[in-house]
Amino acid sequence: MMKQAILVKIEQQAADALRRILEEVPAVEHLEVRNVGQEGDRAVDLIAHVDFFGRRHTLVAEVKSSGQPRHVRAALLQLKEYAQRQPEPVTPVFIAPYLSAEAQALCREYDVAFIDLEGNARLAFSTFFVSRQVASKPVPERRELRSLFKPKSARVLRRMLREPGRAWRVAELAEAAAVSLGHVSNVRTSLLDREWAQLSGDGVFLSDPDALLDTWRDAYEPPIGKRLGFYTTLHGASFEVAMRKLPAPTGNGHTALASFSAAQWLAPYGRTGTHYFYADEAGLEHLRSTLGLSPASKGENVVVTVLEEPGLFLDTVEPAPGVACTSPVQTYLDLSKAGERGREAADHLRQERLQWPT
Repeated sequence: MMKQAILVKIEQQAADALRRILEEVPAVEHLEVRNVGQEGDRAVDLIAHVDFFGRRHTLVAEVKSSGQPRHVRAALLQLKEYAQRQPEPVTPVFIAPYLSAEAQALCREYDVAFIDLEGNARLAFSTFFVSRQVASKPVPERRELRSLFKPKSARVLRRMLREPGRAWRVAELAEAAAVSLGHVSNVRTSLLDREWAQLSGDGVFLSDPDALLDTWRDAYEPPIGKRLGFYTTLHGASFEVAMRKLPAPTGNGHTALASFSAAQWLAPYGRTGTHYFYADEAGLEHLRSTLGLSPASKGENVVVTVLEEPGLFLDTVEPAPGVACTSPVQTYLDLSKAGERGREAADHLRQERLQWPT
């Protein structure tokens, strides 16, 4: 009952949004917007008639509570089929609370006008044309993206991005990412709704890893942890020799080169005088003793972030014997938030290590 009430409210808001745009048509002689969704087996929700310059134009609109690409595509097919069955030309319009850039692109691909309740719109018929874009995302969309990129969900995404073309069963992916079946199911649904993933007979696989990584980069927040600055007298080859003596990642301590330091091993792009590490508490002690670290309030040349959530250590790589780094995906995300130089290094890393077949 509540779900139906919400849909009725959205349809009313959609009718109001369509009416406001049509009121901008020059020299309007007559304007009518009717909600016909509840009338029998109507295939559309709204029908609008607008008369100007002595001619009547009809628009038919489908209203959905979700503007995720998977739902949009199905609605667009339905709209196009309905429009083609009409004896007179009609303009199909898709309306939802929010339409992402991907969803808007789908509408253009199918040549269907669109309006969302955030202010995005593209509508053209006869001599009338309107196109509007807003940069902001609504609160529910931002909340959903934050949920998708939270630490436990991020474990699933990092695992899938290692092998985008690999199809995963839910249980198999839950085990590989060390998360619950419920977490995997939620991530799976979000990826399918956004058309970043598809289903095959063997499970779910990433069909658009670039779009996923782009959105993750834009919404990325560095992992929560305690940032500590240190100084070491070791430099160059002596530092590298000592670093390779760090214990292998185990349950008794994890360390990994991060940010610019990881990039230096994965896709070198200019050196930095500071070494960056992620570690857990036990790993921090290994770093202190192996690299001879002393606390530094200024002049630090080693930065260690002691992470609260250990999932990131499930996705490390070893580009050379004894060298543990954050994965290319994690390194790319961290660099993207490290200023202009970091963004340049991130772009270089992506070009070198994160190219997938299209």
